[in-house]
Amino acid sequence: MELWSLGFDLILTPLALALIFSGVCVGMVFGAIPGMSATMAIALFLPMTFGLDPVMALALLVALFVGGISGGLIPAILINIPGTASSIATTFDGYPMTQRGEAGQALRIGVLFSFLGAVLGCLALFFLAPPLADLALGFGTFEYFSISVFALTLVAGLAGTSLIKGLASAALGLLLAMIGIAPIDGTKRFTLGIPDFDAGLALLPVLLGLFAVSEILKEAENLCREKKTPPAAFAMPRLFAMSWRAFTSQGVNLIRSSAIGIGIGLLPGVGSGTSNLLAYLAAKNSSKTPEAFGTGIADGLVASESSNNAGVGAAMIPLITLGIPGDTVTAMLLGGFLIHGIQPGPLLFQINGELVYAIFVALLVANVMMLLLGYFGIRQFVKLLAVPRQYLLPIVMVMCVIGSFALNNRMFDVYTLIAFGAFGYVMLKFQYPFPPLILGFILGPMIEQNMRSALMTTRGSFLPFFERPVSAFFLTLAIAYVAATLWRTLRRS
Repeated sequence: MELWSLGFDLILTPLALALIFSGVCVGMVFGAIPGMSATMAIALFLPMTFGLDPVMALALLVALFVGGISGGLIPAILINIPGTASSIATTFDGYPMTQRGEAGQALRIGVLFSFLGAVLGCLALFFLAPPLADLALGFGTFEYFSISVFALTLVAGLAGTSLIKGLASAALGLLLAMIGIAPIDGTKRFTLGIPDFDAGLALLPVLLGLFAVSEILKEAENLCREKKTPPAAFAMPRLFAMSWRAFTSQGVNLIRSSAIGIGIGLLPGVGSGTSNLLAYLAAKNSSKTPEAFGTGIADGLVASESSNNAGVGAAMIPLITLGIPGDTVTAMLLGGFLIHGIQPGPLLFQINGELVYAIFVALLVANVMMLLLGYFGIRQFVKLLAVPRQYLLPIVMVMCVIGSFALNNRMFDVYTLIAFGAFGYVMLKFQYPFPPLILGFILGPMIEQNMRSALMTTRGSFLPFFERPVSAFFLTLAIAYVAATLWRTLRRS
């Protein structure tokens, strides 16, 4: 309790609160602009923290993290373009609600459950950090391979109306992930002799091309038909966007999705781009009306937004307790620690306990500010719908190009953006789903690298995958899920 008191004393000061407020605002802007991200926001502001006290500096960086993850829901709901990879699943039901004139309601649901998921993630960070970090530390290549395979088998739930098209998209995602230099042996694959392909395809241009540029092309095709947009006032029927009964009915969905976000957040390299898709799948598979998903229901929004924000607190667990960054954002945060002479790890609680608890408090305060900014900024967000599409979409396209180029400062990523935009437009025309392709693209490198590493230690034997308890558990789940999906498909046919 003494450390908690010290943490509150350090954060509840005018300077710290101003920095957290600014960080959340800037982070939400970066998250809302397609092509930008929390990683980019932290990278840009890291040099600005040199002259700050370590507590103030880390409070600002944590606020940028929270704002960056939360801001992605704004374009995902309003214009069907995920601001960040963590908001991919938010587009599935958020944008259909906007098309029905319920943009304000969708935004309020997203912001509210983002906050609640973040609170559950913070609780995991506060009370479960040491045991959960120990568990994640015990995972090896066998476990990561099995978890990735299980996650990929869930692609059937993302397949939409055609399982064949969903599997084809997932297979294409796996093939695209193989472009570049292979892990372990360094062999060049599918590079066509072009040096730019050696590093593979970056996720951000692929993501923006499929979701943003294809959407721009589709809207350009439809511009000749005037699209009526509901006024902002109509979009906000009530303060809390849903009745108490509807809110309580989401309790299981909230807890399950947050648990998925926390679990994925603990695993290095997986990230919220996977957790929001898996949480959406879990919500859809456990629903009594799975066919309603994708038509604009609250369940999909709750699953996506609570999972990706719960992962913020979870991603801090291995960083603070073990000094291991779980994703690119926490890798930037690790840089913030080291710049100020702080070495994260098990001894940090003993050497600098007040700093750790100040970070805990800063995370809580940042989430409260995110909730307030999200709620009171909704009227301004919804006004985006009143902007004529012929003005809004070119601006979005420019931001996508800037974001893709800024990723690695190379034109190849811009060409990737344009190519996948055209390819995504063709997929839309032939009704091939995007999510399986994205999931295959994200999980492909993890599956390959962990499988090859594991097989090197077993001299080519697959038996140890079933001898380790955690690995065997997830592989069994994957086999059972595939069998159940095939059984349901055969019964329908």
